[in-house]
Amino acid sequence: MIIIGEKINGSIPSVARAIAAKDADFIRNLAKIQTEAGATFIDVCASVDDDIELETMKWLIDLVQEVTDTPIAVDSPNEMTCLESMKFCNKPGLFNSVSLEGKKIENVFPVIADTKWEIAALLNDDTGIPQTAEKRLEVFENLMAKAKEYNIDPSRFHIDPLIEMLCTSEDGIKMVETVISEIKRMYPTIHVTGAVSNISFNLPARKIVNQAFTVLAMKAGLDSAILDPTDKNLMGMIYATECMLGEDEYCMEYIGAYREGIFGVKK
Repeated sequence: MIIIGEKINGSIPSVARAIAAKDADFIRNLAKIQTEAGATFIDVCASVDDDIELETMKWLIDLVQEVTDTPIAVDSPNEMTCLESMKFCNKPGLFNSVSLEGKKIENVFPVIADTKWEIAALLNDDTGIPQTAEKRLEVFENLMAKAKEYNIDPSRFHIDPLIEMLCTSEDGIKMVETVISEIKRMYPTIHVTGAVSNISFNLPARKIVNQAFTVLAMKAGLDSAILDPTDKNLMGMIYATECMLGEDEYCMEYIGAYREGIFGVKK
């Protein structure tokens, strides 16, 4: 599983306060503990006013890179901010994100095509969030047609099928499961990602719901996720599920992660 650490995000109240107070140690610690917990990428999202977003992204990225070599996921709803933020990174990471809204593809793909950056892509377009699996897969096919135009290999994509609140869903996660499994059938080397915690908004004991969703989504083909890597129970569930799916030969990754303290009782 590719783990995109979600904790450096200005939409989280404690992070917003740290950004406002320029609390560098708080940000450095978030980067450090996520790396130690096994994050593949450290997501960096400022979530501040447009006029200070880019300078805030640079500040955050610099702090992260002071304490870890883990690649960064530059994260903003403004694709131009992400493109500029890439310049602050010491190595290729994850561009988070594009979609078929507006001119995002036209702005991003020419810049990113000949790099080693990976790309998160949302399955929505100018009509909004599709309400059926068929419509989301139609957006996906249009997205991949654009990727082919720019010669971007499918293996560089992390497709977000758009995980929404379970408590307002009419069919649980059946639609998301269908979208994930169909994407993986069509493009076996592509990654499927998503913000795991979206599923549990407005529900009690959210961490339990997140764990259950992750297991079901991994069975459908989810192999990348935006989540809190310091949640040991969730990380343990991920490693155990990989064993159950036959993706961890002789459970060696599971055993290694346990010995490193990524999950289980603190030693």
